[in-house]
Amino acid sequence: MKRILTAIVLILAVFALIFFGQLWMITLGAALVAELAAYEYLKLAAVGAEAHNAHLRIPVWWMVIATALAFVVTLPNFPVEVQLPVLSALTLILFVWNGFRAPLIQVLPDTAQGLFGLIWIAYPLTIVPMLWKQEDGPALVLFLMVCVWSGDIAALYVGKAFGKHKLAPRLSPGKTWEGSIASILGSMAAAGLVIWIGDTLTARGNLILHITEPIWQTLTLAAIINIAAQLGDLLESAVKRGAGVKDSGTMLPGHGGILDRIDALLVAAPVLWFALLLKDDFGLGRF
Repeated sequence: MKRILTAIVLILAVFALIFFGQLWMITLGAALVAELAAYEYLKLAAVGAEAHNAHLRIPVWWMVIATALAFVVTLPNFPVEVQLPVLSALTLILFVWNGFRAPLIQVLPDTAQGLFGLIWIAYPLTIVPMLWKQEDGPALVLFLMVCVWSGDIAALYVGKAFGKHKLAPRLSPGKTWEGSIASILGSMAAAGLVIWIGDTLTARGNLILHITEPIWQTLTLAAIINIAAQLGDLLESAVKRGAGVKDSGTMLPGHGGILDRIDALLVAAPVLWFALLLKDDFGLGRF
């Protein structure tokens, strides 16, 4: 019950932001999630380092500032060209900090792990407000979330009921091929439902959920997003198993940590963004 109630609250909050929020609200919400997830990442990385008789030296202040700046430079008044120099500057700052404070053997791994946390968590989440401000932004973000959530639910229940063949036992022993296939089909079915709802609303003159691309493109995109989401889930499991922990944290009752809930999104969002760029390059139309 605790898990269900937490999920309901989170879903309602996301839906409210998507359809009634403004760009600054979406950006602030995504940044807050990124900050919390980055904090959990620091704890995971520290536990993993201790398991190898090392001490991680990624300062919390650096991760907080770096994560915030990742979102600041995506705001409309900042040109795209500034993002890479900012990332480079943040990396050099961490490099200098570790170079003068950490044992020499830890300078490179500590700097690399700090940069990885920024690229893995902060930058993928900056794509959410960037998607939202597109022409069909609310529909895009809803589509992304629904594909990730529905696939996760389908995999959970089908995998538990019928799963027999292990998908990646070294990373996540509980995941099966049966659950993985059900996850893809679940995302495609949910995408079809989103299309139907959008068409129904459009027929009534409400363009809040308007999708113009052919249905085969939408369903293909749903399958691609789902595969990316499953990969993100497995990769976070690899990080947790390397650190010897079951959950990334305890911030969400019944769900574990923030990172546990957004691990799929961290890969699915960049994949969706890249797919949209390819659609533009090949003249396949807008979403």
